[in-house]
Amino acid sequence: MNGRLFAKGAGKITTLTVGFLFLFILVFPLVPQTNGDSGEDIPFYDDIPFAENLLFFEELFIFDDAFSFAETLMGEEITLDEEVLLSEEISLEPQDDGEGTPAADEVLLGEDTSLVDETLLSEEDLYDNDDFLDDDTLFFEAPPLIFEVPMFEMRSLAEIFPDISWRQRILARSSEGLRNYFLSNESPSLVANPDLEIDLLGSVMEKNPSHLIEALVVVPYNEREFDLLDIYNALGRIEKIKDQSVILNGNDFYVFTDSTRIESSRNRRVVSDPPPSVTLPFSETMFLRLREVNFGNLFIRGEISISLYGITYSMTNFTDVRYLLIPVMRAERYITVIYLEPVREGMLIYSVTGFYLPGFIADRVNLTPNINRRIEIFMNWIIEGLREQEFRALEQEETGNYQY
Repeated sequence: MNGRLFAKGAGKITTLTVGFLFLFILVFPLVPQTNGDSGEDIPFYDDIPFAENLLFFEELFIFDDAFSFAETLMGEEITLDEEVLLSEEISLEPQDDGEGTPAADEVLLGEDTSLVDETLLSEEDLYDNDDFLDDDTLFFEAPPLIFEVPMFEMRSLAEIFPDISWRQRILARSSEGLRNYFLSNESPSLVANPDLEIDLLGSVMEKNPSHLIEALVVVPYNEREFDLLDIYNALGRIEKIKDQSVILNGNDFYVFTDSTRIESSRNRRVVSDPPPSVTLPFSETMFLRLREVNFGNLFIRGEISISLYGITYSMTNFTDVRYLLIPVMRAERYITVIYLEPVREGMLIYSVTGFYLPGFIADRVNLTPNINRRIEIFMNWIIEGLREQEFRALEQEETGNYQY
């Protein structure tokens, strides 16, 4: 019986103790704390609910910058200068100047000391300075970036074509240049150095041509050397192809009555040539419509690729070539590949043309002279374009206006 009464009394005491501890924990954060030195009340977030107080303490352990030097946990503001704390000239130990030991915070803050005046502006002086938000202080001038563009020495005609004779080199530098006609089972006479990877014949032979024409001409420089940008802009003058003529029976004969760009192989809407460019693309594809006096409209796909020393331009028919509504050449069976490179002697223009003709047509119609005239047209068109780029560059140097 006494044991039961003792157990009941102990249970009541335990319940009261737990309740008292719970109320103490609940009420304690709301009771203002006093400063033992001054006796002033120090508010301990008495206007913040208990749950927010708990969140506050939780955030202190989450964020790295919770304990900043600008504000303590008790809300007391201090203005420690980070640069002063890091300075090697200021000691954190209290210094005695004979009039008593100053407080540590006075040493850290640099109040009434000469160290801060000699090294750093105080925080108040820094923000009061009119030049603090000046553009010169907010922005700095970065050193200029210099990109070194590798310069390559021009190659010579003999380096590119080491097997041609001295006489052939002279003819290549003439106005007509070198020409050679041969069949697919015959060998070419103009073979570039295989180490230079200028393999135009390999690209042409992929179309399985029956007839081939190779040509080589070197256009001499006048007052300035040509560069790759001159070549690219010369190839972009598609509308000027129709203005080129060849001599036939002593008269000027215009092979193409019209030349223009079109939107694409499917959309044949006419588009104008773009203005001369100031930059070089890595590659480009364009679509042309050439109106020929004998074969009517020829639809050509032009592809430009730029290498380290030169530019390659290929022209391929993507539709059938017809004569009086009779197809004489299927699509993708005609190709002209032109390689252009500035060399020491001038602008090198090297081309290989291949086309396929069935035997019964080749026996009755000799298209080789006809194709040769068109190659001459393309050569003259490129040369005129190069001269125009040369004239434009000289004019810009004289006037100082470097805009097209």
